[in-house]
Amino acid sequence: MISVEYKVQGPVAVICFSNPPVNVLSHAMRAEIHAALDRAEADAAVRAIILAGTENAFSGGADIKEMGTPKASAFPTLHDMIARLDEMKKPVIAAMSGFSVGGGPILGLGCHYRLARKGTRISFPEIDIGRVATPGTQLLPRLVGVDYSIELLVGGRFVSPERARQMGLIDEVIDGDVVEGALKFAETLLASGKGVRRVRDMTVPPSDGKAEMDRKFPRGMKLPGLIIDCIQAATRMNLEEGMAYAHHIAQDVLKTTEHKAVAYATAAERIAAKIPDVPPDTPKRAIRSAAVLGAGTMGGGITMCFANAGIPVTVIEVKQEALDKGLAIIKRNYLATASKGRLTEADVNKRMALITGSLDRNSASTADIIVEAVYEDLDLKCEIFKALDAIAKPGAILASNTSGLDIDKMAAGTKRPEDVIGAHFFSPANVMRLLEVVRGAKTSKEVIATVMDLAKKLGKVPVLSRVCDAFICNRMMKPVRSQNNVMLEEGASPKQIDDALLAFGMAMGPYRAADNSGIDVGWRGRQSRKKAGLPFVADDLVDGLCEQGRWGWKTGKGWYRYEPDGRGGFSRTALPDPDVDAYLAAHRKKLGVQPRDISEQEIVDRYMFALANEGAKILEEGIAIRASDIDVTYLTGRGFPLHRGGPMFNADVVGLKNVVAAIERFKTYYQGELWQPSKLLLQLAAEGRSFKDYDATKK
Repeated sequence: MISVEYKVQGPVAVICFSNPPVNVLSHAMRAEIHAALDRAEADAAVRAIILAGTENAFSGGADIKEMGTPKASAFPTLHDMIARLDEMKKPVIAAMSGFSVGGGPILGLGCHYRLARKGTRISFPEIDIGRVATPGTQLLPRLVGVDYSIELLVGGRFVSPERARQMGLIDEVIDGDVVEGALKFAETLLASGKGVRRVRDMTVPPSDGKAEMDRKFPRGMKLPGLIIDCIQAATRMNLEEGMAYAHHIAQDVLKTTEHKAVAYATAAERIAAKIPDVPPDTPKRAIRSAAVLGAGTMGGGITMCFANAGIPVTVIEVKQEALDKGLAIIKRNYLATASKGRLTEADVNKRMALITGSLDRNSASTADIIVEAVYEDLDLKCEIFKALDAIAKPGAILASNTSGLDIDKMAAGTKRPEDVIGAHFFSPANVMRLLEVVRGAKTSKEVIATVMDLAKKLGKVPVLSRVCDAFICNRMMKPVRSQNNVMLEEGASPKQIDDALLAFGMAMGPYRAADNSGIDVGWRGRQSRKKAGLPFVADDLVDGLCEQGRWGWKTGKGWYRYEPDGRGGFSRTALPDPDVDAYLAAHRKKLGVQPRDISEQEIVDRYMFALANEGAKILEEGIAIRASDIDVTYLTGRGFPLHRGGPMFNADVVGLKNVVAAIERFKTYYQGELWQPSKLLLQLAAEGRSFKDYDATKK
């Protein structure tokens, strides 16, 4: 319920506004604040004004529910609010606490002074919903300069009050009640005789060209450059001119596919948490402690996720050497983060104190959740789950980090299949945002709700998947890998394929990525299965490369070659290798394939449409709930370019009829039998519909 409290304390009017849960600036809220400012201006006894939110939030910015409705543009808009503050004849002090996001700190820019309680989180994240923060691009440069404005508006990350004060955004950091601190600040201000201090009257400090940008954007994404252009306009235009210029660009941005893709992606993350048959009020189990089986790359990363969230975690190994190595890597990772200023020494010590190493599996007996992160062998995992069933306390959640094995078979070996679930973290687990939550046939709704909620506490984006081979994200890569290798056989080079996908906006090309992770990983797995008499799918092209000792960057040669770095390792610079060209030529000759020229567009289309086609099959099988869930897995787990929205969104932009026509054309190529269009894709294309229109829960 919206509430704006107006009270006068001595010569200061205090306006406190509340709109739970995040204090968004809805139209009703803006109108009440505007009226309160008028009231304070008219009261002769009032000499200064404090504008404050709640203890937990100054403001979460614009009301998303009102975007695109008449209320969003109804008087007073945020621009009107800033104009009202700008014309106030009495100093207005913004007193921020909790978090101040988007429209929150922009409202603060309209004020004459800004204070923030210690621990407040401040950010301008409009770029993450595909928008230009028009007032911010003109007011911030006048207050903090061009370089800090770029850091805040293009980086979009949270900054602490201390960092904000260093920039010049905050006048004072308050240790304690922010309103009490603001009253003391106002008292000092009035005693000194200082009055209003308008941001519009400030001169933009010169740029030193050293904007602190640690955020990388996909190639071809235009929004960051447009925001920087608006920021630089503040250096040559007065406020009204700059506002008009930025507003024009902001309105044009709203018409672009890029804006629609970014806004869609942001909404898709939020929607992914909604599971039709698991209502929000489903009871959740308390997760106060965790255990992780395995201290390797994945186990160590998962352990860090729990410690980062403040949850005590026991990491269990079978050998002391492996445990010591795992714990050492965890500490090294934390120290590396601290060296970049993102953690303090106290933070490192606090997180390491939450981690306990053990060689005894019984150490997991008191944990609320146990995550198995051992080698990808189904028999081994089934054996582990049977053992965990015997030692885990009642109500404990048993989770597997498997990247694609059958959760139901693991659950079948326990007496509590309702407590078994998949929790597929992506490597490196402490960095990658995606968590595939895999629902077994008997997994309880309570367990699903608990793990989806836990994922958010761990800083992850959860996406629910049903059980199938490789789940959502990894399953979709199988036909893509096939197409990539077929294109090599048809005449493309690894660099040509990588360059085409980099130009599209992918974070890394598939062959460079394969070299980084190690080409031999899949090869060794196939060799192991062959030796054990287990079924496997041969990959002659890749296996032949591995048999030459070309295992990727770690050996100095894979799909590319890498020069020695002088320290016993290899440079990260990937260089095309004539030996690979010769190997591919010999492979084509052996297959009897006459090489042909393959265009960049064909490479992109075959990659993207293979993804979309497999995604459609995943939808029609009910593995994923909705197309946007599939897009979230690729945006957060595979480095899909944000401004493309995801493989399913991209297919909708291209048009499903065009996708089907391209697939029919690809079927005439070499190994065209690999193209089997999804029935759902064919149906939607024939009906003139899109993936966005399809609701798997209502089929």
